[in-house]
Amino acid sequence: TYAFEDTCAWLAAHSAVTVVAALLRVTWRTVAAIVTRVVAELAGSSDRLDGLRRIGIDEIAHRRGHRYLTVVVDHDTGRLVWAAAGRDTATLLRFFDDLGPQRSALLTHVSADGAEWIHNAVTQRAPQTVICLDPFHVVQWATTALDEVRRGLWNTLRRQGKNGQAASLKGTRWALLKNMRDLTGQQKTTLASIATTNKGLYRAYLLKEQLRYVFEAKGDEGRQLLAGWLAWAKRSRLPAFTKLARTIDNYRPLIWNTLEHGLSNARVEATNTHLRVLTRRPYGYHSPEALIAMAMLTRGGL
Repeated sequence: TYAFEDTCAWLAAHSAVTVVAALLRVTWRTVAAIVTRVVAELAGSSDRLDGLRRIGIDEIAHRRGHRYLTVVVDHDTGRLVWAAAGRDTATLLRFFDDLGPQRSALLTHVSADGAEWIHNAVTQRAPQTVICLDPFHVVQWATTALDEVRRGLWNTLRRQGKNGQAASLKGTRWALLKNMRDLTGQQKTTLASIATTNKGLYRAYLLKEQLRYVFEAKGDEGRQLLAGWLAWAKRSRLPAFTKLARTIDNYRPLIWNTLEHGLSNARVEATNTHLRVLTRRPYGYHSPEALIAMAMLTRGGL
């Protein structure tokens, strides 16, 4: 039976539960129970929280209705080390309870997005850590602001009866959101047209690209570029970017940490992508515990 359960768990990690159930001639509930037992046995033989120094924290929606999991990933190994249902400070404090005060004091770096509930829990239980703001989320704020400028301009042109100019903006979204180095020839032509006819929108595009270059530069050069970006955004006369400048100014110390230490949530996002694939493969899980067990089996090094 041990060999059978190991075989079942390995198959479940690489294919849909219904396929495993049909192949091994058991019910899908049996497969889920086997996965839970195998994970519990393997997890009990080692301490996944031992030796943590640099971690990434994020949340992921696992079902409709705003149902989330909080996940913690070890930056040094890339493994998922802890997950629980919920997305608030109380949920993350449970991780620090499991970690304990001695091992919490050994943490050096934490990467996260701008969620205050993460920052509050880390500051409360591991105040010595350096919190790094994830560059992807910061640039995503800029792309959201850029899209807001584009939609606002489109609505303004429609209200003014300039339907032709409004229609020309409708297909420019991807050209504006893509990185400059990844643009196709047609998209470069579209941007050149925007630079001539809609200078405010083109200025918003340049602000988005400049913020991305801040994180490519890193170190002191990145700090100087960030200071220049903040000054430019504040006087850009674009409400979406002046608001974004205030937000980024508020998070400036955490962004400085990112520029100095080069830590991002890339490993955490890779884990989240894997979890999304897991949830799509069996058309969802009936409980967060079942998803966590499968995630630990496939991403926890078990």
